[in-house]
Amino acid sequence: MDTSLIIILIVIFLALAFDFINGFHDTANAIATSVSTRALKPRTAIMLAAVMNFVGAMMFTGVAKTIGGSVADPAKLDNGLQILIATLLAAIIWNLVTWWFGIPSSSSHALIGALAGAVFVGAGSENLNWSGFTTIIQGLIFSPLIAFAIGYVVMIVLKWIFAKRSPHTVNKGFRSMQIVTAAIQAFTHGTNDAQKAMGIITFALVTAKYQDNMDVPLWVKIAAATAMALGTSIGGWKIIKTMGTKIFKIEPINGFAADISAASVIFGATLFHLPVSTTHAITSAILGVGSAKRFSAVKWGVAGRIVVAWVITIPIVAILAGLIYVILF
Repeated sequence: MDTSLIIILIVIFLALAFDFINGFHDTANAIATSVSTRALKPRTAIMLAAVMNFVGAMMFTGVAKTIGGSVADPAKLDNGLQILIATLLAAIIWNLVTWWFGIPSSSSHALIGALAGAVFVGAGSENLNWSGFTTIIQGLIFSPLIAFAIGYVVMIVLKWIFAKRSPHTVNKGFRSMQIVTAAIQAFTHGTNDAQKAMGIITFALVTAKYQDNMDVPLWVKIAAATAMALGTSIGGWKIIKTMGTKIFKIEPINGFAADISAASVIFGATLFHLPVSTTHAITSAILGVGSAKRFSAVKWGVAGRIVVAWVITIPIVAILAGLIYVILF
């Protein structure tokens, strides 16, 4: 077995490992609200999320092409496979650290930041596509702001519509509707997040001259979708607790509003082939919904610590990926 084949197999393994970790790291995105309001039992919610993640992952590839071609041109990198190994190791390490401490950080930020850092160190700034990288960062920045605004507006509208109904009756109805929104949220998570591993693997295939374009092979789609679904089936309980209980006390109507707001932002980004953070989208939607319910109900200290994690992720993983590249190669 030649060296290049061994290296590309390592890249594929690490990409699928990242996808698997992304699955249990980001399970909370889809099910935290429905679990916290007891609309779904935890194990049922996780299995629903796993199935819908798989379905969503199999249906789109636009984000994969953005990930694989917008930060750097894989065809121009002689050491592209080594760069990808450093990228994936840095992103995996950061995901595991934030998962361990129950911090809902962004796997998308981790991967994009690590890829930029590894390309910068391993191939030089001239091989980093700054315009493509900037476009991705803009999407990552604006998507949570949009999710916050939509969550706020949706909650205000729901409060106005159901103002004269008893809270018990309203929440009973929305508890059932949360099952649907949890499924939708998991589906949109699959349409966006699973494609990031697809993009990395396709990037590797182009770099190694196994193909000459960024079209995602069927086996890559199946492998990435399966890895994310398996990871989701394990569940990230620490982050579920943070998302579902530590930002503010979520009731079924709030959970419905947050899920539908986040899902609309994520799916909209998928249609425009933009990678966004599902973690940012759902957390921001929860904050928006909580603010509409009662501004003081939101635990802004917890929200602040989450935002800090968002801000520091890209520079930390970029530096980490660069260091890993220097150490290994």
